[in-house]
Amino acid sequence: MKKVLFILTTAVILMACGGGSTEAGKVAATAATAPTGNALSDNPDYQKGLALVAGSDCLTCHKTSEKNIGPAYKDVAAKYENTEENVKMLAAKVIKGGSGNWGAIPMTPHPQLKQEDVEQMIKYILLLKK
Repeated sequence: MKKVLFILTTAVILMACGGGSTEAGKVAATAATAPTGNALSDNPDYQKGLALVAGSDCLTCHKTSEKNIGPAYKDVAAKYENTEENVKMLAAKVIKGGSGNWGAIPMTPHPQLKQEDVEQMIKYILLLKK
């Protein structure tokens, strides 16, 4: 019950803040309506990463299931195995920015993000593997 309350509270706060991203609202709403007992939504890495992604600007360029400016999170999860090495490597790419792995459009650097927060976001994304 505490988990459901936490997810609902987080979703309400994120929706109230706006942030200009309807995708963030969709992601938060999906988490809030996820049935309890679902192994993925009960995973602490999923919950923490989801909250961090929803509160960031990531959803400006990325969506969960479809390509936007950057690749869909599910495509990233399909490409990379969920290993500690890949989590650290992908987190470094988010913080430093880069281009070439998904086409010509570069990902802008995000030096303001904490390494441990980005790693948590990456763990969430890699859990989305089909």
